Amino acid sequence: MNMLFKINADDNCAVALSELKKGSIIDDIELLDEIPFGHKVALESIRSGEQIIKYGNPIGKASCDIAKGAHIHSHNLKTLLNENAEYSFSLEKSYSPLNSELSFMGFERENGEVGIRNDLWIIPTVGCVNNLCRRLEARAEKLIKGSITSVKAITHPYGCSQMGDDMLNTQKALAALAKHPNAGAVLIVSLGCENNNLDEFLPCLGDFDSSRIRFLVAQNEEDEFKAGVEILNQLIDYASSFERKPINISRLKIGLKCGGSDAFSGITANPLCGKVVDKLTSCGSSAVLTEVPEMFGAEHLLMLRCENKEVFEKTVNLINSYKNYFTSNHQTVYENPSPGNKAGGITTLEEKSLGCVQKGGNAIVCDVLGYAEKCKSNGLSLLYGPGNDIVSTTNLSAAGVHMILFTTGRGTPLGAPVPTVKISTNSALAGKKPGWIDFNAGILLEGMDFESASSELLNLIIKIASGEKTKNEILGNYDIAIFKNGVTM
Repeated sequence: MNMLFKINADDNCAVALSELKKGSIIDDIELLDEIPFGHKVALESIRSGEQIIKYGNPIGKASCDIAKGAHIHSHNLKTLLNENAEYSFSLEKSYSPLNSELSFMGFERENGEVGIRNDLWIIPTVGCVNNLCRRLEARAEKLIKGSITSVKAITHPYGCSQMGDDMLNTQKALAALAKHPNAGAVLIVSLGCENNNLDEFLPCLGDFDSSRIRFLVAQNEEDEFKAGVEILNQLIDYASSFERKPINISRLKIGLKCGGSDAFSGITANPLCGKVVDKLTSCGSSAVLTEVPEMFGAEHLLMLRCENKEVFEKTVNLINSYKNYFTSNHQTVYENPSPGNKAGGITTLEEKSLGCVQKGGNAIVCDVLGYAEKCKSNGLSLLYGPGNDIVSTTNLSAAGVHMILFTTGRGTPLGAPVPTVKISTNSALAGKKPGWIDFNAGILLEGMDFESASSELLNLIIKIASGEKTKNEILGNYDIAIFKNGVTM
């Protein structure tokens, strides 16, 4: 087994596939330092100020002279990112999906949308009724029947003492979740006096099916729990009428997320997701990529794949508006990676970003979405939002994805309201946390080729879309967090 992995022929560094001892000689390179698992080794002498290349692109510059065989990390590698960059449009791209006979067993809704689950969701408009929602969840779990797949009380601490765009973000996210096709029926629970009371929330919800979405205002009921159970019984009767049927793969929507990344995220799990995204979008499916700060330093690769100039300009605005979000809060755009990322071998944001965007494969960028905006295009869409794990998975769920492919090198049990497929970057994590991990991309370091591994992952995706539970579903993990950016009164 090779001990050093060079990702691209143009790279001047390689990744250690195991912990390497100082003085070892590997591929005619004498190691001058201890090299932790997943960290970088200089393949040649690099002078101070010269670029360090990984993935065929610069991940920063040397802050001092680096000798061949030396450890490359935070002590000698600095970011090249800054707040200002110029971009130019190249050529229009053609997105022409093929007809495919691939299908999954899903639920077709009365409005023509499809879901991969037939859940009953209980959504509070405000955190004050969270406990009521959890009590209703526990009772509904004893009442569900037929094709209903689960009951979820999607609790959160928001909905009051918020103002302006901050409140609007809460309303947009909750309204989008309420209309998600993975939910066969939804009970929206309000306290009654909150800022996000029903009179304020309903305009944001817009048109809705009154058979599918019902409401409970706790302050209006003598016994709010009893009233809630009565409504739930009606919703259970409605939702249980849906049955699975064959649905063409072109109607599947996939969200893309990475968290707890390590140096192998960009070598195994992320490019594996990219391979699957290429296969799915070639069949007309939709994929959504978010985590805008983790596009910084790699955004040029996405811009090269924009379908037309309009999408390109929306992508430029996506990047620049998020940079402005940082600078308007007096923060630098490159305050990333996290301590855990660095321990795993990632040094700069552009290194993290170059690995991160590989989840989108080579798919054509067909649209750019605002926060919690519904995905409406086939191909790859970019979604405005942060990289924070819970905020990102909530944002992707609100965008209407049916499931999320979540790659991780360090592990996390986190789940979204939609099935969250955990893909480990290495076999050690998959072996240590079998209760968290759904698919092990570490097999790519052990001899399996990308074509075979991507076929295995695609088969798993179809099984999950057809009802097989993910580990987050088995654990009952489905948290949400809304992108908050404003004053709390």
